[in-house]
Amino acid sequence: MDVSPALAVDEYVTFRGTIMVKSMVENFPRVEEFEARPDDVLIATYPKAGTTWLSEIVDMIYQDGDAKKCSRDTIFNRVPYLEMCSPGMPPGVEQLAALPSPRLIKTHLPVHLIPESFWKNNCKILYMARNAKDVAVSFYFFQMAVKLLPPIKMWAEFLEKYMAGEVSGGLWHDHVKGWWEKRDDPCVLYLFYEDMKEDPLREIRKVARFLKKDLEEEVLEKIIRLTSFKSMKDNPMANYSTLPQAFLDHSISPFMRKGVAGDWKNYFTVAQNERFEENYARHMEGSLLSFRDEI
Repeated sequence: MDVSPALAVDEYVTFRGTIMVKSMVENFPRVEEFEARPDDVLIATYPKAGTTWLSEIVDMIYQDGDAKKCSRDTIFNRVPYLEMCSPGMPPGVEQLAALPSPRLIKTHLPVHLIPESFWKNNCKILYMARNAKDVAVSFYFFQMAVKLLPPIKMWAEFLEKYMAGEVSGGLWHDHVKGWWEKRDDPCVLYLFYEDMKEDPLREIRKVARFLKKDLEEEVLEKIIRLTSFKSMKDNPMANYSTLPQAFLDHSISPFMRKGVAGDWKNYFTVAQNERFEENYARHMEGSLLSFRDEI
């Protein structure tokens, strides 16, 4: 896949109250008309909240922990990105149209932009939320490495934009709260990244039950091992290393960087943390949703 320099950088625009890259907005009519199938599984997150991890876990569950079957293709082809539409890459809707059922689908869309067909067909939807501070750090390094996103150099600059919702996905607070409102829908399972890090067996068992997959304990243990951060970081079918440098420059930051809870402490200054906490309290006021900044 070759990307010409003229097409390498997208730009952010506001679309229905959310910041998105322009190419995705232009493609959104196709996304909105997407016809979900009843056995589709949608994996939704705010960017950098464990999407690839959860995607690999769900694929492993569907493949009964068979590593060979889960190496049949890269994770971004096994679990296509619904709203993706970037130069040099096939649109997510086209990738999905060619896949047999059951399809696993990735999205970063806020709940109000999810195509109606997912709700109409009672599709299973898994939402993973991660604490706002670790997301900020992970997103910063990701945006520096991804060539299609607007360039960013300084951590302080990125943090200000992130707190203002001026990054892809918009305000983290709105995203997690919007999906939280759907937590009682029987088609939605709301998960927390920190819970998955703390006790993967408990959480993967919860995911398997939600997907109505009855797996033996030895299979669950195998899935835990194969979806550990170390295993996935070393797995070219999961670590995005097969993407051309024109899209993702791993020399700036690897796609799979640390995968821990609490790394934000290595980047936030005391003043930044105070400002962040004030901003957080203002946006989360009245919400029962709570996060752990470390485990």
